[in-house]
Amino acid sequence: MMRFDIMTLFPDLVSTVLTESIIGRAQKSGAIRVATYNIRDYSEDKHHRVDDTPYGGGMGMLMAAPPIYNCYEAVLKRQEEEGFAARARRVIYLSPKGKVLTQTRAKELARDYDNLILLCGHYEGVDQRIVDEIVDEEISIGDYVLTGGELPACILTDCVARMVEGVLSDAECYEKESLSDGLLEYPQYTRPYEFHGRTVPDILLSGDHAKVDAWREKEAKETTARLRPDLIDT
Repeated sequence: MMRFDIMTLFPDLVSTVLTESIIGRAQKSGAIRVATYNIRDYSEDKHHRVDDTPYGGGMGMLMAAPPIYNCYEAVLKRQEEEGFAARARRVIYLSPKGKVLTQTRAKELARDYDNLILLCGHYEGVDQRIVDEIVDEEISIGDYVLTGGELPACILTDCVARMVEGVLSDAECYEKESLSDGLLEYPQYTRPYEFHGRTVPDILLSGDHAKVDAWREKEAKETTARLRPDLIDT
């Protein structure tokens, strides 16, 4: 089983996304475990504040280190209480400063770790000292900025979890898809045979699996070259 522990100011947002569809069913089956923690619950301020103005001035507010660290300790304590002993743990801060998430990195996380602790920033981010203290890696989902790390955390969880054994019906579901081998996926078709004058390529109806595989490989290369030439260069 793989476990995801998500530290956030908006646990309901995360739960709403990750309790639906395949990831929701994977939690019910026990293939994965997703736990959310409200960082505000671990603030020692009487008003449960978790942010303050940054030293040196500047716009916005910054999430303070103490509530996040207290929340992190609570994560480890809950794991112990639930009898979960991580074989390999990774603490990830979802940040636009991190390396952009790729399918290759997601595969590595699914393969190498059985516990990911995800920190969702907000406002202008988090105090650098908490990054230095507990974070192993910063990951971005793209070269743009969002209002918080909750959606990136959901995306990372979904991307990694679907490669955990028991989440999808068969490993082939993620081994033969876009980006799994550095290429975009070939075009796919289902019934009806004709739609608005467009028909299914006859080779897919030939029953010749070798020819179908060759056609799919050619189409994958052509699609990638047309839509994502940067992947070909890479």
